[in-house]
Amino acid sequence: MSADRLAKIKKITIKAAVAALWLVLWQLVCYIVNMELLVVSPLKVLRRLGELSVTGDFWKYSLGSLGRITEGFLLGSATGALLAMLCHKITFARVFFSPAITLIKSTPVASFIILALVWLTGQRVPVFISFLMVLPVVYGNVFQGIREVDPKLIEMAKVYGMNRQKRVMKIYIPSVMPYMMAACRTALGLSWKAGVAAEVIGVTKDSIGRQLYYSKIYLETADLFAWTAVVIVMSIALEKFFVWAVGVIGKKFHFARI
Repeated sequence: MSADRLAKIKKITIKAAVAALWLVLWQLVCYIVNMELLVVSPLKVLRRLGELSVTGDFWKYSLGSLGRITEGFLLGSATGALLAMLCHKITFARVFFSPAITLIKSTPVASFIILALVWLTGQRVPVFISFLMVLPVVYGNVFQGIREVDPKLIEMAKVYGMNRQKRVMKIYIPSVMPYMMAACRTALGLSWKAGVAAEVIGVTKDSIGRQLYYSKIYLETADLFAWTAVVIVMSIALEKFFVWAVGVIGKKFHFARI
């Protein structure tokens, strides 16, 4: 067996052992508290999750939340990256947009959610909130990534007659890509947290947030834990898919350094 395979097996084993330890601790807390209204056992949550997963509504709510939050994430990522490029190129744009970026980063999410409920329909609120959470993270990282591009490489490319398109593909994108990936990994988690919070507060139709709200209203703690587990799994799965997709695109166009 190769050393790489052994290292991979060891890594998986360690992760599985840590996960098992946390499950044991969870079960221990459940045993100590001895009140299912407050803490539900892992087995009961898993059983409830299995019951929910065979219903059509489960997939309707899950895919509804996934679609809205993914839309907000993609819009925020694209806008943040484009805005970073614009602000790097034009000083006035950087000065003009700086207060808005600072405002978005500093304002509590709940304030934006309440304002969005006044401005938008319920279905669009989670998209808007996810967009707002992603935009400043991507903007900041991409802007920093562009600033870190080695000016000597740019000068050398100009000396050798490399046109603007090739400079972007061969120098700028590979240099900025690690910053973009780091931003997106952080922003994905934020978009799920903020997006689901918006669904809870706005009681968005066909959403996980709405089911979390009903779980709280009817004191269905098992449902609350089960839907929370769904959010965590979907967030991790979306991050893995995004990293994989960018890796595939990067290899195809020979510019991604991840």
